[in-house]
Amino acid sequence: MTEFEDQPTDDAAASDVRPTHSGFVALIGPTNAGKSTLVNRFVGAKVSIVSHKVQTTRAVMRGIAIHDNAQIVFMDTPGIFKPRRRLDRAMVTSAWGGAKDADMILLLIDSERGLRGDGEAILEALKDVHQPKILVLNKIDQVRHEDLLKLASTANEAVKFERTFMISATNGSGCDDVMDYLAKTLPEGPWYYPEDQISDLPLRQLAAEITREKLFLRLHQELPYSSHVETEKWEERKDGSVRIEQVIYVERDSQKKIVLGKNGDAIKAISTGSRKELSEILEQTVHLFLFVKVRENWGDDPERFREMGLEFPRD
Repeated sequence: MTEFEDQPTDDAAASDVRPTHSGFVALIGPTNAGKSTLVNRFVGAKVSIVSHKVQTTRAVMRGIAIHDNAQIVFMDTPGIFKPRRRLDRAMVTSAWGGAKDADMILLLIDSERGLRGDGEAILEALKDVHQPKILVLNKIDQVRHEDLLKLASTANEAVKFERTFMISATNGSGCDDVMDYLAKTLPEGPWYYPEDQISDLPLRQLAAEITREKLFLRLHQELPYSSHVETEKWEERKDGSVRIEQVIYVERDSQKKIVLGKNGDAIKAISTGSRKELSEILEQTVHLFLFVKVRENWGDDPERFREMGLEFPRD
């Protein structure tokens, strides 16, 4: 008699496989609401730069997270505010464009600030956006519970949100609840990216963003927004290291002096911080060379906008 082991048929095995979910979730909100911090928290790695300077994010950045059987692509959008310059208009247009391309919209509100300023205007504009929307109140550890409830009630009276969550992007409180909800709610379908990919940002652009973050962190009180970083050269060397050359563009000689600092102290600190983080991200030795160039009115140069991933607004 032939002995054999009873095995499930292919059909039976297939029936045990849960369907995958995937989709794009746009994070929108006023400036400095904590969107980049939250995306990094959801992804579990740094994919978007963070600073205390408002309007740090200039174009849509995508961070890719796996939660349960779902792949969630978070779109970190520029903060929405009343634009004054051409760059401002491009950033706000990018934010709303990202929202309208998403499967779901996550509105992030700073609970301390509430709806003051740009919050009310964003709620009004959201009425014309048809995707499902969820409300996330951030920094809840800084606000009394009754004030949180009042804020949630006011926002839900203005816009029909599917759910409301209260979180702290800094310490992670409540973030798993948001991820659980998104994983169950996003549509069934195959994943868009390989399982080990956490961002769709090209390395050259990621490197420029890292240096721009260090620039803001070092000089946020001194340097205005009229600065921009581009990666001009990326050379993989035979010894396994990489040589990266970047240009920091400013609009005036006085700004160039600020970036360089006394005896070059500022530019050295910026370079050291950026090189260290890039080495950790790339897992290889990085030789970083920074140059500072004055380019008057670079904010009116279409090429600079393309480098940032923004559409150049025509007057």
